[in-house]
Amino acid sequence: MNDFLAKVRTLRWDDHRYYHQSRINQTLHLISALSFLVAYGLLFSDPALAGLVGWLVGMVSRQSGHIFFEPRGFDTIHNTTYEHKESIKAGYNMQRKGILIGVWLGIPLLLAARPDLFGLMDAQGAFAHKLGLLWLGLACAGVTLRTLQLFVLRSPAWGLAWAFKIVTDPFHNIDIYWRSPIALLRGQLLDPLDEHQPAEA
Repeated sequence: MNDFLAKVRTLRWDDHRYYHQSRINQTLHLISALSFLVAYGLLFSDPALAGLVGWLVGMVSRQSGHIFFEPRGFDTIHNTTYEHKESIKAGYNMQRKGILIGVWLGIPLLLAARPDLFGLMDAQGAFAHKLGLLWLGLACAGVTLRTLQLFVLRSPAWGLAWAFKIVTDPFHNIDIYWRSPIALLRGQLLDPLDEHQPAEA
């Protein structure tokens, strides 16, 4: 158990220090985390709405932070290139995110063209309801497929550690990024990265 938690801490620290230096990105992650907690609650009463909230609020705010505000040049703090960080990224690097976002954007187009989704759904059902369910399915598939890939590329322990990290990220993001809007209002655009480091790192 200690080894598993150590892997989770390592994944979280690498993710934070390499991909969350921008205070704007951190603040958007805080918004995203809060919306994901709402989506988690909705899973028990309205899974379709959970899918809509998770993607339209949670993922849009989260990924826009990475795309528009996170530095992508040479990382002078860690003395490494952006390309190196992308190559060792355990989860979804920008290339894999691009594919996932492409599928996400393609689903409503497919649903508009084929409301019955080739006989898998009720053609007369509400578009938003069906879309939410499909986006929820995409999220589950995305986590499952990358977990299985990590089983092969690293080990089952690393795959399970990453899956656990992803599912619990909203709680962790709130814990470490709740001060980010305050720092941003004070004019600090980049995190000095002098905290949140695990003892093992």
